[in-house]
Amino acid sequence: MRITRETLIRIAKETAQKRALSDPGLVAAYLTGSLRTENPFLGNSTDIDIVFVHTGQVEVSREILPLTPEVHLDLVHRPRSDYDKPKELRLDPWLGPELYDPLPLYVTHHFFEFVQAGVRAEYHDPANILTRARRNADHARQVWSEIQTSQEYNPALLLSYLESVSLAANSIAVLNGDPLAERRFLLQFPARAEAVGAPGLAAGLLGLLSEDQVDAAALGRFLPAWENAFLDAASRPRVHASIAAPRLTYYKQVFESMLAGESPWSVVWPLIHTWTLSAAVLPPTRRSGWQTACETLGLTGGAFNGQLDRLDHFLDTIEEILENMAASQGL
Repeated sequence: MRITRETLIRIAKETAQKRALSDPGLVAAYLTGSLRTENPFLGNSTDIDIVFVHTGQVEVSREILPLTPEVHLDLVHRPRSDYDKPKELRLDPWLGPELYDPLPLYVTHHFFEFVQAGVRAEYHDPANILTRARRNADHARQVWSEIQTSQEYNPALLLSYLESVSLAANSIAVLNGDPLAERRFLLQFPARAEAVGAPGLAAGLLGLLSEDQVDAAALGRFLPAWENAFLDAASRPRVHASIAAPRLTYYKQVFESMLAGESPWSVVWPLIHTWTLSAAVLPPTRRSGWQTACETLGLTGGAFNGQLDRLDHFLDTIEEILENMAASQGL
């Protein structure tokens, strides 16, 4: 089957219609994510991100369903109550951008008219833009502060660190666009930093993910151990929904493409993030590859303390940028 953006949008519409026929409680469904862009493919793979809105509480919040090795459905389920206050959603740094311009696939009770009227009203007002950015920056600082009291280094601790890094980067990203996509995290950030007059943040972000520069060949040698950990974790209970067998090729092909391309360093974020999510549900005896990768990147031991200091400085810089932007707008 020839896979194009148009083909995948058609599949998204058919999926929504089938769910509507089988679920009388479905209020709406909409397409978000990479298919809302002109070029959704990266490493010849992509996913179809659909959000389903239900009248009551949901039993399963996320489903990953394979279509081909390169394409899968990523279905998120939310209760209608999450959308009851659309004017507040426009200040949400994640739901606000998601709801600003999705592609409706199924709708009842004028759902999108009600929600989007609130979300879009004054969405681009400087005060609202800064509120979304500050929420990410404040959350990043909170997570960083909580890490300071941690006594044991383990995957959960590194996940907290990575969460803070992600929130920090996205406090800049949402000033001029949507949150950063996971696979494109390090590819998209430089342009977002450049747009706010802070191009040096791009090097700073990369430095938070690796203490010293590691060449593409060394990064490539991590892939077999990463794949083994990914598949092992995908079969275990309580693993994060992103670590699912249908997503293996989605990640693996883009890793290989990045390592062979002009920006091999762009692989570091999705590689270490998914690997750490996998390691979080594996026993210590199954984490040796992950531990080696963390040591190589300077994300463990004494080097990790240095990274926490760098993150502190990175957050200071972002907070200063947001303060200056507020002052320039008279806010």
